Amino acid sequence: MKGDIEIQQASRTIGRVLVVDDSRLQRHILMSSLKKWGFEVIEAESGEQAMDICRNDPPDVILSDWMMPGMSGLDFCRAFRTLPMEGYGYFILLTSKSDKNDIAKGLDAGADDFLTKPVNSHELRARISAGARILSMQRELSEKNRVISETLDKLRKAHDAIDKDLIQARKIQESLVPEFTHVFGASRVSLLLKPCGHIGGDLVGMFSPGAGRVGFYGIDVSGHGITSAMMTAKLGGYLSSTYNDQNVAMEKRHESFYALRPPVEVARILNDRVTADTGVDEYFTMVYATADLKTGRVQMVQAGHPYPLLLRADGRAEFLGEGGVPVGLLPNVDYQQFETDLLPGDRLLIYSDGFTECRLAAGGMLQQEGLLKLVRRCDVGQSGQELLEDLFWELRQIMAPGEGMEDDISATLFEYNGP
Repeated sequence: MKGDIEIQQASRTIGRVLVVDDSRLQRHILMSSLKKWGFEVIEAESGEQAMDICRNDPPDVILSDWMMPGMSGLDFCRAFRTLPMEGYGYFILLTSKSDKNDIAKGLDAGADDFLTKPVNSHELRARISAGARILSMQRELSEKNRVISETLDKLRKAHDAIDKDLIQARKIQESLVPEFTHVFGASRVSLLLKPCGHIGGDLVGMFSPGAGRVGFYGIDVSGHGITSAMMTAKLGGYLSSTYNDQNVAMEKRHESFYALRPPVEVARILNDRVTADTGVDEYFTMVYATADLKTGRVQMVQAGHPYPLLLRADGRAEFLGEGGVPVGLLPNVDYQQFETDLLPGDRLLIYSDGFTECRLAAGGMLQQEGLLKLVRRCDVGQSGQELLEDLFWELRQIMAPGEGMEDDISATLFEYNGP
């Protein structure tokens, strides 16, 4: 009963069976059993004739005698395996050979199974059923491979489209920083922005309403990727260097000119805007500073960003600030403002944690002490944009191999040279 069910299932799986034997009687015996079980059967009296059939319309299962004049069953099997076919053909060799070496030759030639002559009807049915199971699994695997291949093709196209969009997004993000260095009177602000991917969550910038005042900042949005980049785009609008009327760090006075708001007020305004937007989960760290180019007085607010590095002209250096709470993390934060006086030749470096938390080949992270050593190493006859680029290059040389950039790296350098 079980054998009858299996052979019925096999007849639904197997389309055609090719019987190859130079003996008409042997072909008749095999074909009679196969037709009785419901298979479509075709025949060939030689290997050469069988090959012609297989070239035009390959069968699902082949029963071939081993010993035939001209092309033997072994040669036929080898030739059959070289044919280009979409599916798999299950090959059974009919033989009176039982030596292990002969069986090995048959397997090497591409045979899947063997039947000993004279063929027993029950054994033939079992071999055919086994072949049907193999073909069924092969077709299932082929179908899965087809689905995987089509899915991968769709993913490639989607990836290409996303990659194209990200490249365009990077151009848009780069437009948020229209210039990387600008001279304000005798002083200068220089910027560095190196995203770890196509787009990043760091933002640097500068702007001036004129009248000897300049504002500059460094921002690091939480997370990475598209959502962080979208936040930087929004912040780029809030702190626009092109449109004073859109810049929250500026206020119009007497309907005639713009002035810089105190840094602590800017932090409060940005925090109120971000926390009020219920659809935004991102927050960001920031150092925002304003400088009076006549007196050298710099006022700053630190909101969770790394401590600004003050580099004195006489070689002294110190890290400023007390930390602070990131912008957009909590509502109604009371930010603290602090200030310092710069002398001609002094510089102020604002940097992201992409510097200090960079993993090093020697182990550990760069941290503040490592950053200071790196700055002193690069600070030989260089200034402005050249100094920042050299600083980044030196960092890449000591970065842990194989790590790549794990985070965006950015910096803002203010060089004060007197009124």
